[in-house]
Amino acid sequence: MKDFIAIDVETANEQPSSVCAIGAVKVRDGIVCDSRYTLVCPEPNYYKYFCTRVHGLCDDDTWNAPSFGTVWAEWEEWFEGLPMVAHNAPFDSRCIAAACRIYGLDKPEIWLDTLAEARRSIPRGMLASKSLDSLCDFFGIPLECHHNALDDALACAKLGIILL
Repeated sequence: MKDFIAIDVETANEQPSSVCAIGAVKVRDGIVCDSRYTLVCPEPNYYKYFCTRVHGLCDDDTWNAPSFGTVWAEWEEWFEGLPMVAHNAPFDSRCIAAACRIYGLDKPEIWLDTLAEARRSIPRGMLASKSLDSLCDFFGIPLECHHNALDDALACAKLGIILL
């Protein structure tokens, strides 16, 4: 796969629709060519401690951020209908689909998963874990700030270039 959007979301609470940050990286001809990142006012708008502990975001960070609906509408043309790629795509696709439902937006239909591909292509026992950070270590991909949506999307893009 040479053309795709690697995407990562962080959520504020246990509700899939509570996207509070989105990072997206465009890959064309197997090369990272563009990226976007934004904080998002989550829906529903509250934070759970366990989520904040993972990504470090809280209400103070997103109280004035745009809604998911605003961000998705602004980014839709930039996506160019390209397939979406995520590490553990069932999580990101579920969150994006839930947020799209709330705002009456079309959700992406084509999803590829670097986690699933790593599980298929890397022999058992070669790596203890196929987590994003473990795979980045294995392939020598820099992962500056794990659970920052843009850094995770960039790492996923680089994994996608290798694995897909």
